[in-house]
Amino acid sequence: MYKVKVDNKHDFNFEKTQGVWQLEGKDIAFDMIELGKTTFHVIKDNKSYTVEIVNHNVAEKSFQIKVNQTIYSLTVKDKYDELLHQLGLDKAMVIKVSNIKAPMPGLVLNILVEDGQEIKKGDALIVLEAMKMENILKSPTDGKVKKVAVKKGVAVEKGQILIEF
Repeated sequence: MYKVKVDNKHDFNFEKTQGVWQLEGKDIAFDMIELGKTTFHVIKDNKSYTVEIVNHNVAEKSFQIKVNQTIYSLTVKDKYDELLHQLGLDKAMVIKVSNIKAPMPGLVLNILVEDGQEIKKGDALIVLEAMKMENILKSPTDGKVKKVAVKKGVAVEKGQILIEF
């Protein structure tokens, strides 16, 4: 059983039983051909659809798909996600980050945030040069920057605090 939320508005229950997909307990029939790694052609009820997976976040079990030029956001929960939610353990899975530390020794090339700035998960925070490569450190969670603890052009050691949340 899969619970799918579309555009944070509509909830659907999907299930595959004995090789047959069901939507809200009713069998659904469709034909699908894979056109590429992320593109499919689907025929359902004599209508043709081109479906493309635009973005996929494995950790969050979320997708952005394009169906005939319209983009939809999907989140998927399986029976294990539902069990964790029922037991109240899904809240324990939330990442609480208080600092961003240097993953390796390097040189701070650029600081992309400032004190007090609101940030979202995945936002670029700082550019660190290490072993002649530029590494963009991104936020692992939503939050607010308390303090940028380094300056541009400064050499840092592995584990040194760069940004405090």
